[in-house]
Amino acid sequence: SQSDIARVAESGTANVQAVTQERMVVKNADMSIVVKDPEAKMASISKLAQDMGGFVVSSYLYQANTPSGAMVPQATVVIRVPAEKLDEAMKIIKSDAVEVQSENISGQDVTSQYVDLESQLKNLEAAEAQLVQIMKKAEKTEDVLNVFNQLTSIRGQIESIKGQMKYFEE
Repeated sequence: SQSDIARVAESGTANVQAVTQERMVVKNADMSIVVKDPEAKMASISKLAQDMGGFVVSSYLYQANTPSGAMVPQATVVIRVPAEKLDEAMKIIKSDAVEVQSENISGQDVTSQYVDLESQLKNLEAAEAQLVQIMKKAEKTEDVLNVFNQLTSIRGQIESIKGQMKYFEE
C-alpha cells in the first residue's frame, strides 16, 4: 500500500552508526623519467602493474621533437597498483632510468567517504528488502508497478554505491 511504501522511503534515510576502520588512502604518483628505450620501458611498466595485482589504465607511445629538431620516441603510461605497493613500483620503475626528471606523490584520505557509502548501502539494502516484502503482498497492478519502479531505482543506487566502494578498495 502507499503508506507502506512511504515508510520504506523514510526508513531508507535513517542514520546508521559508522564502524571504526583503518584509514583508506588513495595515493597518486607522477613521475617523468628518461630511459634508453621508451617502448620497452612502457612494456615493462605494463607487466609490472599486472604482476603487482594492478592494471594499465592507458599507454601512449609517440614521437616528439627535441629543441635541436630531432625526433625521439616518448611514452606516457598510467597504471594502477595497490597503494601498499606504490613505493615498490616507483623504485622498480626508476631502477634503470637514465634520469629522473620529476617525481610527485600525493594522497587523499577517503575513509569518511567510504564509511558514508557503507551506511548508504546498508540503508538501501534494508529498503530493498522491505520493498520486496511489500511487492509480495501487493495485489493491485498500480501498487505492483509503483513498488517495482522504486525497487528498480534502489537497485540502481545500490549498484552505483558498490561501484564507488570497489573503486576505493582497489
